[in-house]
Amino acid sequence: MIQNPFPGMNPYLEQPELWHQVHNRLIVVIADILTPQIAPKYRVSIEERVYTSVDDALMVGIADVAVANRSTTTGKGATLTAPKLAEPSKVRVPMPERVIERYLEVKSTQTKEVISVIELLSPKNKRSKEGRAAYENKRQKIFGSSTNLIEIDLLRLGEAMPIVGMINRGYHILVSRSYSRPDADLYTFALQDPIPVFPVPLGEGEPEPVVDLQRLLNEVYERARFDLAIDYSQPLKPAPPPKEETWVREILKKV
Repeated sequence: MIQNPFPGMNPYLEQPELWHQVHNRLIVVIADILTPQIAPKYRVSIEERVYTSVDDALMVGIADVAVANRSTTTGKGATLTAPKLAEPSKVRVPMPERVIERYLEVKSTQTKEVISVIELLSPKNKRSKEGRAAYENKRQKIFGSSTNLIEIDLLRLGEAMPIVGMINRGYHILVSRSYSRPDADLYTFALQDPIPVFPVPLGEGEPEPVVDLQRLLNEVYERARFDLAIDYSQPLKPAPPPKEETWVREILKKV
């Protein structure tokens, strides 16, 4: 089945081995859908945030160490036996990883000012010490500026970003207009729900273009043939609550 079998977010796309592909493809299609709605006054730029992260999940194996009895012969023909090496245990060491996270900036073509930032959260933003710190630092700077922020969280695993008054239903899209802070609009949705259409704020009083993220996700799923990369016979990770798990199984009977 080529089409996304889920009516909303496909939770199998949250797998670490797939998410970076999903993330990068969605960033590009969001930029493509926004550009004709805001040009020529504004343009959309794909930007990168780079940092080093040490993740417990990123390990490297230590090469095998041979253990043997070694002997040497002296000039007089006497044989000496070297001490036997102790048997080591096999362990893994955390490896530093250079992380590149892509996000979008809506810029004024005349002044080059950044009007809005669109962030699609990655697993490291919600779990990794370095990744979360890098993103939260930028987030706070935006909240103290005249730049709008759109924060898209399509990941169930990890600690949600701090939002006062949020009822976590699994996923969210935060639309924070600079001229309305600290008030903001929050779109929360569960695994069974379609992803809401959301606006991208520009200047105060200006018409706001909209993004149909559900349609874009479905198109990306089909064009990338993610159906060929997903084994739907495997249990979902992280496991959803029992009611959602039953619902997922019913959906996958049709796959």
